[in-house]
This record gives sequence, C-alpha cells and structure tokens, in this order.
Amino acid sequence: MKTLVIAEKPDMGRNIAAVLEPKATNKRSYLEGERYIVTWAIGHLIGLAEPDLYDEKYKKWRFDDLPIIPERFKLLPNPRTKDQLQVIRELAGRCDRLVNACDAGREGQHIFSLIQRHLGLAQPVKRLWISDLTAETIRRGFEELKDGAEYDNLTRAAQARSEADWLIGMNGSRAFTTKHNELLSVGRVQTPVLALIYDRQIQIESFDSLKYYEVSAVFAQGETTYRGLWQGERIMDPAQAERLAEKVRGKTGRIASYEVKETKEYPWRLYDLTLLQREANGKLGFSAKKTLDVAQALYEKHKAITYPRTNSNYVNNENIPEMHRALDALRGTEFEAIAAGGNKRLVHTGNRGVCNPAKVEDHHAIMPTAKKAQGLSPDERKLYEMIVRRFVSHFYPPAEYRVHTVLTEVERETFKTTVKQLLSPGWKVVYGDQQPGSGAPPKKGKGGASEDGAEQEREEEEETNAPFELDAAKEAACVEAEAKAKETQPPKAFTEGTLLKAMESAGKQIEDEELRDAMKDSGLGTPATRAATIERLKQVGYVEMQGKKIVITPKGRSAIQLIRGAGVELLASPEMTGQWERRLNEIARGQASAETFMANVQKFTRLIVDKVRVQRPAAKAAFARPEKPAKGGGRAGSRGSSDADEGAGGGSVKGKATRKPRAAATGRVGSGGGGAAAASAMATSSRPDAAVGQRSRASLASAPDRKPAPPTQAAAAGPSVVARCPRPGCGGQIFMGRKGYGCSHYKTGCKFVIWKDSFGKSLTDAMVSSLIEKGQTGKLKFKDEHGASFDGRLTLADPATGALKLERLS
Repeated sequence: MKTLVIAEKPDMGRNIAAVLEPKATNKRSYLEGERYIVTWAIGHLIGLAEPDLYDEKYKKWRFDDLPIIPERFKLLPNPRTKDQLQVIRELAGRCDRLVNACDAGREGQHIFSLIQRHLGLAQPVKRLWISDLTAETIRRGFEELKDGAEYDNLTRAAQARSEADWLIGMNGSRAFTTKHNELLSVGRVQTPVLALIYDRQIQIESFDSLKYYEVSAVFAQGETTYRGLWQGERIMDPAQAERLAEKVRGKTGRIASYEVKETKEYPWRLYDLTLLQREANGKLGFSAKKTLDVAQALYEKHKAITYPRTNSNYVNNENIPEMHRALDALRGTEFEAIAAGGNKRLVHTGNRGVCNPAKVEDHHAIMPTAKKAQGLSPDERKLYEMIVRRFVSHFYPPAEYRVHTVLTEVERETFKTTVKQLLSPGWKVVYGDQQPGSGAPPKKGKGGASEDGAEQEREEEEETNAPFELDAAKEAACVEAEAKAKETQPPKAFTEGTLLKAMESAGKQIEDEELRDAMKDSGLGTPATRAATIERLKQVGYVEMQGKKIVITPKGRSAIQLIRGAGVELLASPEMTGQWERRLNEIARGQASAETFMANVQKFTRLIVDKVRVQRPAAKAAFARPEKPAKGGGRAGSRGSSDADEGAGGGSVKGKATRKPRAAATGRVGSGGGGAAAASAMATSSRPDAAVGQRSRASLASAPDRKPAPPTQAAAAGPSVVARCPRPGCGGQIFMGRKGYGCSHYKTGCKFVIWKDSFGKSLTDAMVSSLIEKGQTGKLKFKDEHGASFDGRLTLADPATGALKLERLS
C-alpha cells in the first residue's frame, strides 16, 4: 500500500509531490505517484462545534443557560471544505501509513490532529518538520522523518489552547452580551490586547503637559565647534533659563572632562515574524496581517524565504552552510553588490549573534533561501529586500565608532556634549542611506519616540563622519547660548508595529533584548496569531485605524470597563495571559499537565459567569459610536480567522437581527478571590490560546428589563498611571514625560520628578513604580568609574522631590 502525505495547503502539497513523485498524476484534489499520494487540508477542515450542537436550547443566548462546559468537545467539519475532507477519508482507506506535512508548529499540528481524530485514522504517523519548501530541504526532511508520537505533547498543547479558548470565548461573550444587551466579544488574547490599547488611550487623555526650558551652548576650540546641553535640575522658569544663557554667552570656559572610547555596533538580529511585522509596519506601512500574508507567499509560492511563522532570531549549527549557499545565490541578482562584499568567515557556529541553538525551538530565524526570487509583486519585493539586507548584514564586520564625551565648564555652569564619530561603517554599508531598523537594544541619542510610544529624551549625542578633536588642556569659547521652551509629551497611540512589540512582552516595557527573549514564551498570542488578533479587534468594532494609529472606539472602552467592573479584571490582564501562554509552551514540552490546565480553565469559566451575573446592565449609550467614525474603522461581527479566538455565536437582540458574533478568547481571566486563584492555577499548569469564532445558528435571547446603570457605575476603570505621587498631601498622578516622571499637580506647586536617566540607568515604568511604592528598585547591574560591574539598587531618598540614591549591594 502507499503512504498518504497530508499537507496544510495545496501549494505546499504540490511542492512536496514535485520532489517525491515528479511523475505523479494530478487528480485535482491530490497527486498520486508510485509510492506516495499527496493531498492537503486547505487550512482548518474541522473545528469545535457550536453550543447548539450539544443542546438545542443554546440556539438562543440566555444567561441562565451559562456556563456551557462540554464533557467532551464535539468536532464539526467546515461545510465549505467538506468535499476535501471526504477526499482525505477515501485516500486514507487506500494507504497504510500517514505523513503529517502540515506547517511545522502548534497550529499545523492541531490541523492534522483534528483530521485524524474526526476520521478515526489509525495508521502509523510520521512527521515532516522542515523550515523551507526548497527541493533540497523537502528531500532531506523525508529522509529524516520523525515518529508522530514525538509530537504528542505539542498536540495536547494545541488541543488545550483550542478548547480553553472556546470555553472562555463562548461563555464570556454570551455572559457579557446577554447581561448588557450589546454584542460583546470576549477572548483570552483579544481582551488583554484591547486593554493595552484602552490603557494607552486613557494615559494619553489624562496626560498633563509640563513646560520646561532647556539651555544649550555652542563652543569653539580652534577649528572644532560643538554643542553642549546644560546639566542641572530641570528649569521651569523662563527668566531663569534666559539668565543662565546670558551668563555664559561670549565667555571663555574650560574642558572639565574629556573621555574618548571606541565602540562597536553589531548587525541587528535576524528577523522573527513579530520583528518583521513591526519593521514592515514602520517602514512600509504594512499591517501585521499584510506582512504575514506577503511573507507566506514568499515562502509557499516563491520558496524564496524560510518558514515565516517563527519566534526565533537565531539559527542552528546545521543552518550555517545553508546561509553560505543563500549568500552565493544572491550573486547575479539585484543584490550582487552587497552579496559580493559579504565575508562567509564572519558567519560561523561560534558567532552567537547568529548561531544560538539554545534560542531556536520549532524554527530558526527568517532568511532567504538559495532559490532565486523571480516574479515578485511590488509588495513581495519590498519585504524580500528587507529580509535579504538583514541577512546579508551579518556577513559584514561591526560598525566602529569613537565616542567623545565632553564636559565644558563656563562660569561654573556645566554643559555636556557627546559626539559619536564613525570610523568604519562595517555592516551599515548594506543599507546605504536606509535606516537598518531594529532588533538590538535601543541606542541612546536618537531622540524621537520609543517603540512603546512614549516620547524619549532628546540626548545631546551627535553622530558625524568628520574628525573630532579637542585639547583638554586648552580653553573653549562659548560663542552662542540659547534657552528653548520644551514640553513633556504623552505616550504615543499604538501603531500595529508598537502594539506587536507590546504583545510580544505581554504589555511590559522591556527594552533589554535579552529580557525580551525570555518573555517570548509568555507573550500575548503567538507570532502566527497576533496579526489575526489585531484584525479581530477591528472587525468587532473595538478599534479603528486613523492613519497608522490604532484608536479605541466607545464600544471598546465600554467592553474593558465592564469586564474590569464585573470583577474579572484578570480577563483583561496582559501579564496573566502571558503566563498562560508560557504554560501552553510547557505542555508542548511535556513539562505541564493539559488535564490540570483545563480543569482550572473550567473553574475560571464558572467564575466569569458568576461575576457577570451580579453586575448591573450598562446603558445603551455606553456603546454609541461617533456620528462620523474614523476612516478604516472595524465593523462588528465580521469574519475572523481560525488563529484568532474560538468562541461565541450570534443571533437577535430583542427581536432585531444582528450579525452573528464569534467569540474572541484572547483575554485574561480571573479576579479577586477565586478568580485570581483560578487564573493563577492555570498559569502554573498549562496555557490556552486565542479562541476563534465559528459560524453559529444561535439566537440571542433578550435580557430582562432592568434599569440600566451608566457605564461609570458599571465599572469605569481609572487612568493607567505609573503611580500616585508620594509627596505628602499631593494626591497627584505620576506620568512619564520626555526626560522623566513628573506629577500631574505640577501647576499647583508639586516639584516631584524622577529623571528617566539616573545613575547610568534608563528607568522603566516598572522601576519607577517600585521606587514610589516600595522605596527601592530590585537588584540592578551598575558600573563604577573604572568600568567594573557591581550589584546595586536605587532608593527613593526624598519622596517630596523624587531625589534618588544609589545603594551598593556588592
């Protein structure tokens, strides 16, 4: 008998058949050769059944019927692809062995597992696990097929994700919808992502700009001129700033300190999917979904890049020869010039910036294959170029700089200058005049806005190609000085790129790339599902696009306020959902129990229903949309994606037809008492994923008439601030400005401020919150004046002013 190979999509199946059975007969829905029959799944052929297939009463949405917790989940074929499922059934009957050739990841494993379970396939299974669709890789993959049982834990994790999302999405969406008589989509990943957007919007709206003054001066010594910024406490009085500028203008100063240090800047890390989506959004204006679609086409259709749905920025040892071959393949293309300059000796197994097997799980980083890319569309070419340039940059040496740090003293006033002098461009020649992007720790001195949307301090660093020389023993004349008015800036609204970064770290502001790597197992969703989650928020009418900005709608605001007000704020907690994601990964590795995880999901599902049952209904006006919504807004109830959130159906409210909803299980669950306990228990047992809505035949029963409560009574959440001002008697709120964290009551005399850059550290929101609430940060690494590292922590020396003190621990 023959072996049946089941791929995830037709293009993948045809690529595999072309290698295994070049003379295979094309039967339209499969290809048959002498030894192999190759067919495909066309994505999700089977999903979890809607509630009404368990009991007819669930066709109508009634609160009293909740929670819905099946003893055993039923499977339902997708009616649009039932013919292909029948083809697989018939072909399996003719074969004595199966090969799972679906995407090498959790979702691909789930697709095959559902087919196997629904059709009752009992044949032995082998697993094809490859990262690109080139002929050589497919051939080698079939020579090294794995036993299907090796992936049983991954299957359990995929099933737990799907069923947990169904429970939370179906029950959460029905509970909130019937209670408040408004179609409200709830989900395990979707809801905390919406909460991130909500909190950012509230922070922007609550921000009270602080006006201050910056004094700068221009100095000259011989042929060298340079600009410095005055060093001292922030100046709030314009007259004081003008007096200071006048005081130093035209005077002669001395070089109080002059340090020169040579540094190297290494290439940015290779792309994973989320990093690629972030940069394509910033550089090309692509949505996360568009980037994924284009990357998938480059992978499946053109075979020009490796598997794109990866969360790794590194490769394995065995990938190094492949990288060398891919570089050679770029010769004779439009990338000939940069490829010719690449040095293969720089890409080797000892280069931990490229090859780090400990940080590669299912798939290595995205990179071009050895197949020449031809016939690309304009969008495909743009994305392919980004991937190629990032890849080629690693075959070049680091960029080299000489950093000059100068402290100039005039009339006992100190001005700081930092000049970054380029000695050798190294890998940056690959980009020419383009900006190389990101993927390494952010460099100070660039100014502008950080990726998390918060305006960063404008440093005094200047980058130059010209020589820079000073004689520390000679004087420097202050030829000009000026005072400029500045204002602290609120955080910026999320774009899809900055939201993806927040999702990757579960909402935590983590600038250190090593810490961000550690968070990859506990982010919101997966690289493959994040784009679908963002699209889902648009479709259900929770957010709208204003240019690149993501703006929350009144409906989205009310949804978060009601969820938090019901006492299930953990349903909207990015950190808790991130922990669940980590547990799901632990199930996939065999380190956690799917059964224990699901038991706690059920417990939490019951808690959600119990909490919403006692909540007062919201006023209908709470969900009203503006008369002229922003262009590009989402619409409730549009078709979702199988990777986005499995959940609720739809129907009618008080007799009026509504679009059928699909629950989005993308949020955090749990609240005080039992809620926190249940959610924490899930986080320590296994993890759920986003729930994907499926078509439903249900009808929404009208809620009992009750006097509606205004949305503020229903649970309006307060503004998201770093902390309350600790100055005695103040009562203000601490927000992040451009250079530091100031109080919202500054206009009434509060002088509290913590500077963002203190003692050589760039403080984060979490650090400042800890300083204010606990009086100290956790243990941090510092460097002394000789460059030696030591452990220490910052303490809040004066709660009235925000003055800090460095406490040495070692």
